[in-house]
Amino acid sequence: MADVHPTALVARGAELAEGVTIGPYAVIGAKVRIGAGTSIGAHCVIEGRTTIGAHNRFFPFSSIGLAPQDKKYAGEDTALEIGDGNTVREFCTFNTGTVQDAGTTRIGDDNWIMAYVHVAHDCQLGSHLILANNAQLAGHVQLDDWVFIGGLTGVHQFVKIGAHAMAGFSSAVTQDVPPFMTVDGNPLAVRGLNIVGLRRRGFDADRIAGLKQMHRLLYRSGLTLEAAREAIAKLPETMPGSAGDAALLLEFLSRSTRGIAR
Repeated sequence: MADVHPTALVARGAELAEGVTIGPYAVIGAKVRIGAGTSIGAHCVIEGRTTIGAHNRFFPFSSIGLAPQDKKYAGEDTALEIGDGNTVREFCTFNTGTVQDAGTTRIGDDNWIMAYVHVAHDCQLGSHLILANNAQLAGHVQLDDWVFIGGLTGVHQFVKIGAHAMAGFSSAVTQDVPPFMTVDGNPLAVRGLNIVGLRRRGFDADRIAGLKQMHRLLYRSGLTLEAAREAIAKLPETMPGSAGDAALLLEFLSRSTRGIAR
């Protein structure tokens, strides 16, 4: 069964699966559910209607599932959901959702979340993300799979960042970032494709060539956004291998609400 340190406080009603370990002076609330093999470090506080999956590791001093930092919050029973296999380093803060949105903050699987990261209310995070030290996500932010957020980077509320994109060190991300792109700076600018990340994920030369052409159409051709979207939609006619990536990029552009970084 669970291994709970004698100094930890686990409220009646909390559900701890087999193989869970709770470190010294940790505090676990009554509505918390923790999956098999997850480790909770010393002095962590996990409250609220928080569900944590299997085989996660929380290092000491994180604050997980507490009330959102939103003045409209009036004590509603909102939630935080965390998947499997995540690593969460020291002093991170993840908040529950608000009724003004879906009511649930979600974090996927296999994410590497470094120290002092803040995930605000109603954020929707995918899987295989890297959030470097002091990355700060405001409310309602959406990160698709394989996103990398550099250290000391702030992401404005309601911003969306597409799959395989990267935001460099100490950036101010105030607009949506399309998939596959690298951005940095304040004001934010698109620097090119996330070539290193794409190669690490097994993108071959032909696939990267298609993405380079999409980047040219979107950023280097002088086309309006609508004209660039039309050109990207036609690209698979001459580069059939680009069809899946073109569809992903076009789908992201269709749901952008803050305008894309250009």
